[in-house]
Amino acid sequence: MSAPIIPGFHPDPSICRVGDRYFLATSSFEYFPGVPLYTSTDLLSWELVGNVLDRPSQLTTRAGLDGASGGVYAPTLRHHDGLFWLVTTNIHEVARGHLIVHAENPEGPWSDPVHVAGLVGIDPDLHWDDDGSCRLTWSDVLRGGISQALIDPFEGTVLSEPSSLWQGTGGAHAEGPHLYSRNGWFYLLVAEGGTGAGHMVTVARSRAVDGPFESNPANPILTHRSTSLPVQATGHADLVQLADGGWALVHLGTRPRGSFPRWHTNGRETFLAGIDWVDDWPVVVEGRFEAAEDPQGFVETFDSGSLHPRWVSPGADPAEFARPGPQGLVLAAGRAADATAAERLLATRIEHLEWTVSAEGAGDFALSVRIDDEHQAAVERVGDEVRAKVVIGPLAGIVASERGVPTSASLVVSSIPFDAPPGARKGPDRIVLGYASAGEERHLFTLDGRYLSTEVAGGFTGRMAGIEALGGPATVTRVHCTTPTDTAPTEKDHR
Repeated sequence: MSAPIIPGFHPDPSICRVGDRYFLATSSFEYFPGVPLYTSTDLLSWELVGNVLDRPSQLTTRAGLDGASGGVYAPTLRHHDGLFWLVTTNIHEVARGHLIVHAENPEGPWSDPVHVAGLVGIDPDLHWDDDGSCRLTWSDVLRGGISQALIDPFEGTVLSEPSSLWQGTGGAHAEGPHLYSRNGWFYLLVAEGGTGAGHMVTVARSRAVDGPFESNPANPILTHRSTSLPVQATGHADLVQLADGGWALVHLGTRPRGSFPRWHTNGRETFLAGIDWVDDWPVVVEGRFEAAEDPQGFVETFDSGSLHPRWVSPGADPAEFARPGPQGLVLAAGRAADATAAERLLATRIEHLEWTVSAEGAGDFALSVRIDDEHQAAVERVGDEVRAKVVIGPLAGIVASERGVPTSASLVVSSIPFDAPPGARKGPDRIVLGYASAGEERHLFTLDGRYLSTEVAGGFTGRMAGIEALGGPATVTRVHCTTPTDTAPTEKDHR
């Protein structure tokens, strides 16, 4: 599959099925609320129903470069005995242990977390035995490889000594474990090779839940390493049994573009593959499912009285500074106009390869595309001046500006294809900063998109589009995200 089922910054997918509905959660790192939760009936079209960790009592994150790519690492989503369960690790509080929450309904409310102390590591998984006992399996940073212990998921109590299950096949960073039972076997699905070009999915099995586990002779069962396929870094997978009895696998991947060494901009995205069982081993069948190439954008007027769950903030709670209402979205005073570090930024994931985002409002505010505080490009309105600002590492400055711009003008940021002659070096795209007034668009500055890519910025996230007030409060009345494949927005798109 060359198109993701959930595009944009949605890594480390975990999936479960309840009846004929599927539910999927992904990592969210420094963004609050955390862990976006999606639902689907066909595995191809997904609806965002909310964020699991949506209260400060459930999650704390950090702003700025200190918080970038911190926060929530890989979650596992499961349904057992009438309850939804989610376990994950807040890397900034790793000493407290993995956190577990549960809910009767996926839309919430989810419980306050309990923490499983003493099992130091990342990427926890939950599995229930036939007798109801619960096992936590995780990537063990102390012992290395994959470890397991019995726990009480309601209390977070550890009920057994940890035991090592499997060291993987020898690839770097054995992590992302998930445990399943099928046909008298227990299967341990693992990510190896690091979440980059060497990423892969491996599997082992055992007749006993606590091992010993034997490696699949056909490992890795999924990898795109050393290929020229358009989707790279495939790994960190989760299995699900379908309503018709078949099986599927969700996994992360990236879509690098441009000249060598190529750059990916939207982070690690969620993809889907089929599963066949051969001699009681899972065999990945890519291409069994085909997602749409590109989703449509959205129009947001913020007049519903509540924020759509697409809106999150790095290191801050949007409820503390963003108030939607009949007049639009009122943003509390944010960073100073000459500053670069976001203080009260409201952001949403960029989900397209080509896109345009525009914003209208009153007061001084900015519209940006960013990966972190040191890798961003913004259009800012300060009084009657509209200016383009670019931040690349320690270099930051106003690169173009115009005065006398009507306050009714829209701020506009776009991604367009990198137009270069054959053989010329080119980035993944170009970022265009400008504004639109009286039906005409004015371009102020164009930036090579490689500077807003993971290969340059580092970290585990992807591009986000953000709005923030500058200096004093501001009101944003409309945000419009479009793609080249968009049709006219329907009424349901106005949220």
